[in-house]
Amino acid sequence: MKITLLGTGTSQGVPVIACKCKVCSSEDRHDKRLRSSVLVEAKGLTLVIDTGPDFRQQMLREHVNEVNAILFTHEHKDHIAGLDDVRAFNYVLQKPMDIYCEEKVHEALKREFSYAFAERKYPGVPQINVYHIDSKPFVLNGIEVVPIRGYHHKLPVLGFRIGDFSYLTDLNHIPAEEMPKLTGTKILVITALRKEKHVSHFNLEEALEAIHKIDPEQAYLTHISHQFGLHAIEDKALPENVHLGYDGLKIQL
Repeated sequence: MKITLLGTGTSQGVPVIACKCKVCSSEDRHDKRLRSSVLVEAKGLTLVIDTGPDFRQQMLREHVNEVNAILFTHEHKDHIAGLDDVRAFNYVLQKPMDIYCEEKVHEALKREFSYAFAERKYPGVPQINVYHIDSKPFVLNGIEVVPIRGYHHKLPVLGFRIGDFSYLTDLNHIPAEEMPKLTGTKILVITALRKEKHVSHFNLEEALEAIHKIDPEQAYLTHISHQFGLHAIEDKALPENVHLGYDGLKIQL
């Protein structure tokens, strides 16, 4: 299995005007944080989890020519806004894109991209097949996908486990009954917005507590705001098996 962190950043805390903080003005490529998303390639299947506003840029950067399915964690705009760009894959592969999401996410997609769901579609709009999921495991091309229920403040969201890889973004609570799904995870990617406490995201301390409970071989922090600090400094301060994620990071499992 090959895992590529497409984006490790967030819209949280980013000002409308150009930011001149140390992170945003850094020339280190590890500090260039597009909105959070991940690419998973396993057994001939290529999956993307979340299509934020930077989806097209991420696909071009990683030279992705085929995506078989997209999984959505939740309906917030910074995780769905790039869905329109699946039309390029529709054109190249000559088939609709398979989308797996909760019903409430489907409703949000219909509001945001009404033209893609219209009864009479305009030529060239995204072609999409939507499959509803919940917190029960399902199978894609022989690969089991295990959704993990979490809460983004009061909003129910999903994380996903695929084999020995687990991805948890945009949450600050994992119910105790969901934790067994994470047992034995070797690679964990988990949200850590900043060091200060936040109403709907794990901060660094809370993410490290969750990592300790899950006990993966390696953990990578994602959904990092510019308030977190520079990669070159912050990564060195983390525990030995915990790393600050960065855009384009590739993990072989």
